[in-house]
Amino acid sequence: MSDSLPPAHPFDDDKLREECGIFGIHGVADAANFVALGLHALQHRGQEAGGIVTYTPDTGFNSARRFGYVRDTFTSQKLMETLPGTLGIGHVRYSTAGSKGQTQIRDVQPLFAEFAMGGCAIAHNGNITNAEALRRELIERGSIFQSSSDTECIIHLMARSIQKNIPERIKDALRRVEGAFSIVAMTRSKLIGVRDPLGVRPLMLGRLGEGYALASETCALDIIGAEFVREIEPGEMVIITDQGLESFFPFEKRKSKFCVFEHVYFSRPDSVIGGRSVYETRRMIGVELAKEAPVDADLVCPVPDSGTPAAIGYSQESGIPYAMGIIRNQYMGRTFIEPTEHIRNMGVRLKLNVNRALIRGKRIILVDDSVVRGTTSRKIKEMILDAGAAEVHFRIASPPTQWPCFYGVDTPEREKLLASTMSEEQMRDHLGVDSLKFVSLDGLYRACGEKKGRKAAEPQFCDACFSGQYPVRPLDMVDKGFKMKEPA
Repeated sequence: MSDSLPPAHPFDDDKLREECGIFGIHGVADAANFVALGLHALQHRGQEAGGIVTYTPDTGFNSARRFGYVRDTFTSQKLMETLPGTLGIGHVRYSTAGSKGQTQIRDVQPLFAEFAMGGCAIAHNGNITNAEALRRELIERGSIFQSSSDTECIIHLMARSIQKNIPERIKDALRRVEGAFSIVAMTRSKLIGVRDPLGVRPLMLGRLGEGYALASETCALDIIGAEFVREIEPGEMVIITDQGLESFFPFEKRKSKFCVFEHVYFSRPDSVIGGRSVYETRRMIGVELAKEAPVDADLVCPVPDSGTPAAIGYSQESGIPYAMGIIRNQYMGRTFIEPTEHIRNMGVRLKLNVNRALIRGKRIILVDDSVVRGTTSRKIKEMILDAGAAEVHFRIASPPTQWPCFYGVDTPEREKLLASTMSEEQMRDHLGVDSLKFVSLDGLYRACGEKKGRKAAEPQFCDACFSGQYPVRPLDMVDKGFKMKEPA
């Protein structure tokens, strides 16, 4: 296996890349198997690599890190037998910090370190926005880094703490970092979960028999048969031992700024966030789109799979029939073929195919979750027209993506974001469609349950990729010359 892997679908680069997925479990026999199942449910959050760490008194800490999908790596009985224990954590990765596209095995989480009071493994979802400044400081003070991961800064900060136990050292370290983080960590006897004070990234708590589980999404609890208990609150640390669960709030309290794009795209539709079904929120985005941007047409068709709930909502609100005008090839995997130049030029057709008999002669509304660079949208439009559609109207279930994310999402540089350089009408002309409309920020907030839209005194979500209003100043990027939006 090479040290780096291409995206599972090379022509999928017109999507924002999911951050990472984390999972931990305590007090359950064969913990590693439950971690592997949880990571499989979270595979959409990272397809580059995955790792599992477990602990048992007989063998100590046990670790396995592999490139590729969970289904291809952590299903070997021989491998899983090397990960005994009733306590374990895991991570699926898509690189958002370090050397993108050149992942080394040492970058794959969970990361592990031995301290004077024992070992600790850590897995992190999010992005530390002052990681480069911290790294420079730590190197100057003698730290030797082994990976390009921003998570390693936490390890070195813990090593320099004077606290007497690992949970206190984690608190010490996290008070120095800025940005977004949801973390699962483990010692020889403890499972630890922490969420940043803004609650940008999700973290869920579940119960399985006498044991507990922590996961990025509720769908990972469902797959192991765990009962969803609650979300870990912004700024909360939980410590789980054989004696039960303790909760602490070690950070200064701040207003929550949960990532609104979790509702739009990142989370699985069968997950629940903030007490709301992700599927239902996406369906309601489609309802808002139909109210804000109606158009005469014959069919409403999703760009599968992420556009499906919004397309259903658009159809229900508009009364225009819903139809599967585009069919997705579910079996186009990473190892399908070595893509020659000719195959690359076939592009989207390897993954999506038009239902020609349905499309021919029809006015089509295509509903997709977002437009980033616009490359895939243009290819899909061409496929629809080639199939004989009379008109193509794009409806996008998020506002225009105008700003990069620095909180754990891999986004292009700002000048490569279509909406940052073009007006909506210019984008329509660039994509070559009959009409193009995005849901408004107010409409998105209404779909997420905020009746006042975004007009509340302070928005309840982080929507920086749409608004340019960053809740945490991205220090490293500003130091590199990134110009933030001027306050209104």
